Amino acid sequence: MHLSDLLWSLLVIFFMIMYFMLLFSIVGDLFRSDKSGAAKTIWVIALLFFPLISILVYTFTNGSDMTKRAVESQTQMRQQQEAYVRSVVGDSAGGDAADQIKRGADLLASGAISQAEFDALKAKALS
Repeated sequence: MHLSDLLWSLLVIFFMIMYFMLLFSIVGDLFRSDKSGAAKTIWVIALLFFPLISILVYTFTNGSDMTKRAVESQTQMRQQQEAYVRSVVGDSAGGDAADQIKRGADLLASGAISQAEFDALKAKALS
């Protein structure tokens, strides 16, 4: 195998990866969009039978909408993650030392933490 064959193979693999990334991005955006079922079906069929042309047309016609939907999706996921973290952590991060020690004692009693971990948590709460 010559160096030119290796470089050509790398270039082909690179473009294949780009193609599949664009394809999955477009299919994901199709199902996130508010298009009708018939329009989604037509786009999927076009992507199957005329992949390069339909990818280019979809990107040019819906590129800004794709970006808006992606940003909205990311924002919604971040908000859900922050809400989950707040529900798990609760107000123990901002609570007083007695609350933290009480929660630590509850965890110790349930067996979730060891005595050494409880002592470390207690020392941290009192500092």
